[in-house]
Amino acid sequence: MKWVAIDEPVPTGEAFIKKVKAGGKSICLVGYEGEVYALGSSCPHAGFDLSKGWCKEGKLICPIHRFGYDLHTGKGNPGQNDYIEHYPIKVKDNVLYVGMEYFWDKLKQAFR
Repeated sequence: MKWVAIDEPVPTGEAFIKKVKAGGKSICLVGYEGEVYALGSSCPHAGFDLSKGWCKEGKLICPIHRFGYDLHTGKGNPGQNDYIEHYPIKVKDNVLYVGMEYFWDKLKQAFR
């Protein structure tokens, strides 16, 4: 896993949803109940920008079809049978980092 710095100020604990670039990918950063989460930025159902959505009961809600995705895992609501990417987050020296796994990293892990 590679840790990619995000060129954004470290969140203050207030709620927010923001799309950023990290490691060549669009990431949806979500501040919810004092925690920060990094998720895929596109709804797998309609491809819409999830940063235009909102959070409710620990889920990121797509603004088009109201599909919900768990902030901790990226799993869709029961019955949706879908998910969005979920990325680990860390703060070091007042810089926010997102953990990115690339295809070749995943392939290497599969053969260990």
